[in-house]
Amino acid sequence: MATVRRQTRVPSKWESFCGVRRRIGSLLLLLLVVNMVDGQIRYSIPEEMKKGSVIGNVAQDLGLDLKRLRSGRARIVTGENVHYTELQKDKGILVVNERIDREQLCGDVTPCSFSFEMILENPMELHRITVEVLDINDHAPVFPNKDKPISFEISESAAVGVRFPLQSAQDLDVGQNALKNYILSPNDNFILKQHSNPDGRKYVEMVLQKPLDRERHPHFSLKLIAVDGGTPQRSGTVNIDVTVLDANDNDPVFNQSVYKAAVLENTKTETSIITVNATDADSGLNGHITYSLSEMKESAADIFTIDENTGTIYVSGQIDYEKDKKYELRVEAKDHGGLTGTSKVIFDVIDVNDNAPIINVMSFSSPLSENSRPGTTIAILNIKDTDSERNGQIKCSIDGKLPFKIESSLTNYYNLVSDQHFDRESISEYNITITATDFGSPPLSSSTKLHLKISDVNDNAPLFDKNSYTAYITENNSPGFSIFTVSARDSDWNQNARISYLLEDTQLSGSPVSTYVSLNSETGVLNAVRTFDYEQIKQFELVIKAQDGGSPPLSSNVTVKIMIQDQNDNPPQVLYPVQTGGSLVAEMVPRSADVGYLVTKVVAVDVDSGQNAWLSYKLQKATDRALFEVGLQNGEIRTIRQVNDKDAVKQRLTVIVEDNGQPSRSATVVVNVAVADSFPEVLSEFTELTHDKEYNDNLTFYLVLALAVVSFLFITCLVVIISVKIYRWRQSRILYHSNLPVIPYYPPRYSDTLGSATLPHVYNYEVCRTTDSRKSDMKYMQPMSQSLVSVDGAVDDVPQVDKQLSGNCSQMPTLVSDNLIFSVPFSRSQHAPLTF
Repeated sequence: MATVRRQTRVPSKWESFCGVRRRIGSLLLLLLVVNMVDGQIRYSIPEEMKKGSVIGNVAQDLGLDLKRLRSGRARIVTGENVHYTELQKDKGILVVNERIDREQLCGDVTPCSFSFEMILENPMELHRITVEVLDINDHAPVFPNKDKPISFEISESAAVGVRFPLQSAQDLDVGQNALKNYILSPNDNFILKQHSNPDGRKYVEMVLQKPLDRERHPHFSLKLIAVDGGTPQRSGTVNIDVTVLDANDNDPVFNQSVYKAAVLENTKTETSIITVNATDADSGLNGHITYSLSEMKESAADIFTIDENTGTIYVSGQIDYEKDKKYELRVEAKDHGGLTGTSKVIFDVIDVNDNAPIINVMSFSSPLSENSRPGTTIAILNIKDTDSERNGQIKCSIDGKLPFKIESSLTNYYNLVSDQHFDRESISEYNITITATDFGSPPLSSSTKLHLKISDVNDNAPLFDKNSYTAYITENNSPGFSIFTVSARDSDWNQNARISYLLEDTQLSGSPVSTYVSLNSETGVLNAVRTFDYEQIKQFELVIKAQDGGSPPLSSNVTVKIMIQDQNDNPPQVLYPVQTGGSLVAEMVPRSADVGYLVTKVVAVDVDSGQNAWLSYKLQKATDRALFEVGLQNGEIRTIRQVNDKDAVKQRLTVIVEDNGQPSRSATVVVNVAVADSFPEVLSEFTELTHDKEYNDNLTFYLVLALAVVSFLFITCLVVIISVKIYRWRQSRILYHSNLPVIPYYPPRYSDTLGSATLPHVYNYEVCRTTDSRKSDMKYMQPMSQSLVSVDGAVDDVPQVDKQLSGNCSQMPTLVSDNLIFSVPFSRSQHAPLTF
C-alpha cells in the first residue's frame, strides 16, 4: 500500500509542476563568462531569450572605445543564414536578434554554442565571439507513438524476471532538464528497470516480477510516465496493453549483445550492412522469430531498414557524415508467443571527401594605395570544409606569380596580405584567384576571384618630351600670336596627373620675360605679348615649369629658345656715293679711259639678314647706256666701250639696289659722271647745269604760284626776296666761320675785274698733291683733310668702301666754286668723286 501511495502521489506532484508557466525565458542574463584570449570572448545565455535582450558589453569586454566601434564600422559576420545576434555600435552591446531555440540549433549536442566574428576596419581587426546557449526546461518528454498504446502478448508461462523492452521517451532538453526517470502505473505483476546507454540516454524494461495468471487477469492496462529533471518538472505518458497468452517460456536470444559495423557516407540505398541473428529454443510458431528495429532517432528511422525474416540491415536513405557520425540501433527478435530478445547495433560512419572547401570573403579593401607597405592586410577570408580529418584540412594558395601571400589567422580564417611594394604606373589592377584545396583523396578545391585596384599616389613628376625646345617666330608679328606649344606628361592618374604650365620669372634685357611672352597654364601655348624686331633682338631663352596637381605637387623645368626670324622689312641703304642735299657729286672719267675703266663703286647695306640682305645692283637709267654698266653683285660702275670726244661731258646714271627678299625692297642712287680731261671743262659744264636747273625750278614755281593765287603775287614776291636775302646772309656766315684754310688765288687766265670771265668771284681750293701737279694751273698745297667740303660748310664723310677709293685722298684735287665741289682723278687707277 505504501508503494501505491507513493505512486499515486507522484502524478499529483507532476501536475503541479506542469501548471507552472515558464518563467525562465523572462530571466535576464543568467551567466556571463568573458574570456579574452587572442581576440576571443565567450558568453553564456539561456535559450528562448526575448529579442533585444542584452548578451554582453562587447566594447567593454574587448577593451574598445565606442568611437573605435563607429570609426571602424564594426560589424558581425556569420556563415549561417539566421542572425541570432545584433551589435549595437552606439552602445557597444550585443543583443539577441532572433529567438534562439537550443534544440533546433544543436539538438542533443552539449555544450551548445555558436560562434561569429566581429570585424573592424581602419586598422583591420578580427575578434571571435562565442555564445553558449544554455538549456531551459521548455520540452516535456514525448513517446514516439504516444497516441498508440504499447501492446504485449505475454504467455502465462513466462518466467519471473522476463524483460519486456518499452519505448523510450525523447526529451529535446539536455542536462538537468533532460529525461531523468520513468514511472510505471501501480500493478502487482510488473516493475520497471531503467538502463543508460553509453551516450547517457535512458531506456527501460518492464520486468515480470510475479507469474501471470490468464484466468485471473487476461489483460493489463498500464501507464508509462517519463519525467524530466527540470524546474518546473515536465512529463510524458504512453499506455501499455498487455495480453496474456498461453505458455511460451523461451525468449529469442541474439548471438551478440552488441553488433558493430562501419558504413561509408553516401552509401547507395539497398546496400546491406550487417545481418543480426537470434535463436528461440521453442518450436513451432513459438520458435519462429521476426526482426524489427526500435529505439531509433528520427534521423535514423529513414536511413536503415531490416529484413524481418533474415535480420539483414539495409541502407534506405542518405548517410551524411557531416550530420551524424554514429548511429545506434536496437534490434528486436520476437517470436510468435510474444517473447522478444533485444540487441544493440552501432554503426560508425566513415567520412568521404564529398565536400569542397567553401570560401567566404569577410572583408576586402579595394582600391589599395600604391604606397601601402608590404604586409598590409587586403582581405579576410573564411574557408571551411565540413569533412573531417585530412578531408577537412585545407591548404590555401594564390594562382600565378602575384605580390601577395596567404596567412592563417583564427581558425578557418585567412588573411590576404601584400608581399611587396606596388607601382600603379606599372600595374594598376590585379585579378587575384585564391584556391582552397583539401587533403582528401581525391582532393577537392574551390576558388574565388578578387579584383584589386591600386589607387594612385603622386610619385611621378611631369616630364617634357624633350630636354629643351627651339621655337621660331617671324618678326613684326602681331601681339597675341601663338609661338609654340609645350607638352608634358605625367604617368600618375587623375588629379596627380593634371599638369599646369608656369613661366619662370627671369629677366631679359632688364625686363621680365613676361613682358615678351605669355603662357597658357592649361594648354601650354606660348603667345607673344609684343611685336618682335629681328634687328633689335634675334633670340632669347625662357624657362617653363610643368607642375602637377598632387599634394605636395611635383614639377620639372624645360628651357625654350625663341628664335626671331628675319622679315624683309628694311630697304637697302646706300653708303656711297653720298647723296647731299644741295650739292651735286660727280665722278670724273678721262676721255682716254679704256674699256672696263672703273668709274666708281656703289656701296649699299641691308640691316636684314640672310637672303633678305643679298643685294643686287642694276642700271635703271643712264644718259648713254652704251657707255657704262653696273656689276650685278659688287655695284662697280665701269665703261663698256672706249670713251671718245663725242661723248657728252655730263653723264647721269640712276642705279637701283634691290635685296633678295619676298617681296624685294630697293633703293636708288644717282651717280653724276663728268667725262673730261681737264677740270675747267668740267667746271663750266656743271656750272651751267646748276644755273639752268635753278632757273627752271624757279620758273616752274612762279608759274604755278601765279596760276594759283594771282591776287597774292606781291606778297609772294616779297617773301621770296626776304628768303633770298636770309639765304645769302647765312652763306656768308658759314664761310666766315669755316675751319678750313682759305687761300686766295687768282689764276691769270680767269681774272677779270669786270667779272665777265669764267670764274667771276674769288674761289678757295683744297687740293691733294700728285706727281704731275706742276702741270696744273692751280696752286697746290699739303693735304689737310680726307673730307669733301661744299661751300656751305657741310662736311660729308665718305665711308671707306674700297681700298682703291679710300687710300688715295692725297691724290684727289678739289675745286670749290659756289655750290660746286670737284674731285678730279689724275690717273686711271686712282680716282675720287667730283662733287658740285
